[in-house]
Amino acid sequence: MGYDETFLSTTPLPLPARPDLTVLTYTHFSVSMDTERRLAAVTAVNIDGGALQEVDRGDDWRLDPRLPATAQAGPELYANNDVDRGHLVRRRDPVWGSRDVAEQANEDTFHYTVCGPQTATLNQSKTLWLGLEDYVLEHARTYGQTISVFSGCVFAEDDPVYRGVAIPRRFFKIAAWWQNDVLAATGYVLDQSESLAPILERGVLASDIPPLGAYRTYQVPITDIAAATSLAMAELTAADRLALVPGVRPVEWREIEGADDLVW
Repeated sequence: MGYDETFLSTTPLPLPARPDLTVLTYTHFSVSMDTERRLAAVTAVNIDGGALQEVDRGDDWRLDPRLPATAQAGPELYANNDVDRGHLVRRRDPVWGSRDVAEQANEDTFHYTVCGPQTATLNQSKTLWLGLEDYVLEHARTYGQTISVFSGCVFAEDDPVYRGVAIPRRFFKIAAWWQNDVLAATGYVLDQSESLAPILERGVLASDIPPLGAYRTYQVPITDIAAATSLAMAELTAADRLALVPGVRPVEWREIEGADDLVW
């Protein structure tokens, strides 16, 4: 019941992959875990905008018993600080279908494998992560559209360590849909570097903190996401809408301050 490669079309859209990842399936989504980093390298969810259900949120976070506890970052990372359990698969995205299925999908999103350590600034801001998620979901809901969304961590060797977990400075999101009989996709990178600094200063020596830049939200070439994550995603890079914009160089990152800035 996990991510369905043929959800958008009979032409498969594979889950972005790396050979070292462990894939876990849930209701309408899948999570590929980097067990050394103890976080999801990539998640993939199918969204049926015409069949979304409203389900009470709940808050029953739990480890996934299919992995050892040492292979997933658990409650000790998020206790008594400003680090949010940021849903990499947005809670509402897989909540569609029959009532029973929708409720199970909602519950499935409360596994620690499905979240990443995000500062409240990034996770809750309407102009950053949450705002982008709202835009994608409401687009699907308004037009009854089917969309597949891929989200994950951009791991770097020098990510700062906090409570034994290397915290990603950046996260990515890719939305994919079928338009005019062809696959279309857009990619985004969200940077939480600046908002991490105050948290890290309380957890590690200030001298151990790498230089941190301001957080930003960018629409970026999907090829850049593939390069930064080492994930195979040839179908998504070939479908990138940003590459079709006249005058936009393939290497350009477009800073996003609102929905009007999106190439969609």
